Amino acid sequence: MRDALVAAHQIAPADIEIVVIRTTGDQVQDRALAEIGGKALWTKELDRALLEGEIDAAVHSMKDVETIRPDAIAIAAMLPRADVRDRLVGAESFEALPQGAVIGTSSPRRAAQVRRLRPDLETVLFRGNVDTRLAKLAAGEADATLLASAGLERLGRHDVGTPIPLNILLPAPAQGAVGIECRADDSHTRQLLAAIDDRQTHACVLAERALLAALQADCHSPVAALAVLEGAILTLSAELLSEDGSAYVHAQLEGAPLDSDLPRAVAADLLARAPDPVRRLFGG
Repeated sequence: MRDALVAAHQIAPADIEIVVIRTTGDQVQDRALAEIGGKALWTKELDRALLEGEIDAAVHSMKDVETIRPDAIAIAAMLPRADVRDRLVGAESFEALPQGAVIGTSSPRRAAQVRRLRPDLETVLFRGNVDTRLAKLAAGEADATLLASAGLERLGRHDVGTPIPLNILLPAPAQGAVGIECRADDSHTRQLLAAIDDRQTHACVLAERALLAALQADCHSPVAALAVLEGAILTLSAELLSEDGSAYVHAQLEGAPLDSDLPRAVAADLLARAPDPVRRLFGG
């Protein structure tokens, strides 16, 4: 974000202060996110610092930002989206995993998708940063794990894992997107951030987040979604799963990039056709 602002406004790098805020989500690593407060664990400390004027902007992985945000905070910009795919680490493919292999993940989506592909596989809780998860894998706590390609690439770990095609594993909503928030009434900062906003990423991520809102999904909900913008057509694909992956429903619709009816239509279609074990996990 700093580098983008420097390039857009010819600001000296030293004039942009980076404040590191360690969140509850960073600190509590031994329990699933859904058990200890959900996605707010990644945002509440930054929200407080932002609203109290300690910082002017907060940088988030948009995958980890709650669907409903405070009115006083605006999503002002998004950087160009990175690779949205997941990577399988520890095996070349799901087919290559032995019968009954153990997959380490803290994501209900990934756990359900893995079980849908291979009902014989088991999942165990893996939380922590990339190095922590890779260390757990190396220690034999699981046979394989799934990590976001975007996170690995940002760390320069291009050689870790095998990217999973999107037709096999649809990503989490907003995966690979870095968003920047500021105070809604801070017109100066909003203007600065507007210059680094990637409109294509912004439109796609807003559609995916609107789908989550329409589904009334939370961090317990196994949901995958991806919006793709080509010209004036936005295609929104999504799937809902039961917790064990045994039930599943998929939908895909096209529409205008900022058409708020599109995510609602996809959500309505999914819920209308979802089997009972899936529907009970969502707003339907």
